[in-house]
Amino acid sequence: MSTFSRTTTALLGAVLVAGSLAAVAAARVAGPASHAAAAQVCVLLPDTKTSVRYELFDRPYLAAAFKKAKVSATIVNAQGDAQKMRSQADDCVASGAKVVLLDALDPGSGTAITNAVVSAGAKVIDYDRLVVGSKASYYVSFDNVKVGQLMGKGLVADLKKKGMYAKHPVVSELNGGITDNNAKLFKQGYDKILNPLYKNGTFKKAVGGDQWTDWDNQKGLKIFEQMLARNSNKIDASIAANDGLANSVVSALKNHGLKPIPVTGQDATPQGVQNIISGWQSGTVYKSVRTEANAAAAAAINIIKGQPVKTNGKVSGTKSILLTPVWVTKSNYKLLFKEGFVKKGQVCVGAFKKYCT
Repeated sequence: MSTFSRTTTALLGAVLVAGSLAAVAAARVAGPASHAAAAQVCVLLPDTKTSVRYELFDRPYLAAAFKKAKVSATIVNAQGDAQKMRSQADDCVASGAKVVLLDALDPGSGTAITNAVVSAGAKVIDYDRLVVGSKASYYVSFDNVKVGQLMGKGLVADLKKKGMYAKHPVVSELNGGITDNNAKLFKQGYDKILNPLYKNGTFKKAVGGDQWTDWDNQKGLKIFEQMLARNSNKIDASIAANDGLANSVVSALKNHGLKPIPVTGQDATPQGVQNIISGWQSGTVYKSVRTEANAAAAAAINIIKGQPVKTNGKVSGTKSILLTPVWVTKSNYKLLFKEGFVKKGQVCVGAFKKYCT
């Protein structure tokens, strides 16, 4: 869902990893059609550009869950190509898949893929991203409004901690991708926290300080640089919709020789954790991919076995399984090491080693 910043050495490593993963995924996609013939479930992953999570985490977790349940599955990656994803979906249903887990690239192609799959007699589970108004049977993700609320509450808490809350701080917002329904839900969440504070004058929204970034960190950096210019460098806090955009804020502040300000993040990336422990980022929202993958796999397995799928909510009319996110700060970041989501060796290295206690 989120693009990793390209402004640091850590990012360069991530890009190299993503490139390698892309090659691996491409090889898998190019495999013989017979490989998909026996699959009862097909997983359509979106890319490796916006996040390396899909190949590093989603694929192995999903594969393990289906293997344990003795349900055959094919997992493919569209590498950001909506036409390729449609072709992959067509191959899946032609090969007899009964359930498709879909992490759509965009609403238009997501709707078209869902219509084709459902018309062929299979069911669709929207995975991580909801295609609003589609014929998907279920949606599995984290409670994304709550994700945004955690960001908003985290920003408020850090402003209070730094003694800025009562000083009418100027706040900016770097939103994700305007075509990504999750990004809209994140914004809905943090706006629930911040809008009342703007309205009663406790906070001031920065001039030009509420913009969409398309999950592009370089665009986010440019936008925040412009925000600083329009506000004479006086921005006291910033909502950033993920860790990559948070790092864009951090980079801009460093470029101008400015001190750290409260900044939110999401995805619990190694870079995000480094910014947190070094005092440049307030916190990040941790969403366990293992938990999400296992929940989606369980739903698909129940459909295959003719068992009921337990849901706990609805989003835009779609029955949903909504998972609980966690706000991670300097006080509890080691949770990520304990759960294996981030390795200590990815965080506590080089200049950041001294911050790990």
